Amino acid sequence: MSRLESAALEDAVRRMTPVTAPPEEKADVQALSRLLVSIAAGRKAPQQPLCELVGPRGSRTVVPEAVFYVLERVAEVLARGDGVTVVPVGKLLTTQQAADLLNISRQYLVRLLEANELPFTRTGKHRRLRIADVLAYKAKRDKARHAALDELADLSEQFGGYDELK
Repeated sequence: MSRLESAALEDAVRRMTPVTAPPEEKADVQALSRLLVSIAAGRKAPQQPLCELVGPRGSRTVVPEAVFYVLERVAEVLARGDGVTVVPVGKLLTTQQAADLLNISRQYLVRLLEANELPFTRTGKHRRLRIADVLAYKAKRDKARHAALDELADLSEQFGGYDELK
């Protein structure tokens, strides 16, 4: 990865844009994911460090257990080909960041806010949303979507759809 690509990736992470592994890195990410899982599974004592990072000049730093498990989860998700966004839990989001997280337009999010679908605060003229509120709304929305899809599938079956399943 070139220095320019690396800077663009770091900027995307800082803006909370989902990051995916490029196709040419997928095999390496899958290997890393398998390695991290095997390290965690093979650990014998809780006090034993899980992992160390080795710097370019040979300096060694123990990876704290919490960071190791976050890294393990990130590698697992990237290995599947999905994107990852790292967001500090206590952070307040801008409307654009919240819209990006929900995968909706900022204008649609503003309409949701005006309809009191999501709580927010104002900082001057700007609206801010708590990440916990955005994630709770996303979970509620996803649950409702799945229920609606299940209902549609049931209706389709009742009215003769899915002949190939008979």
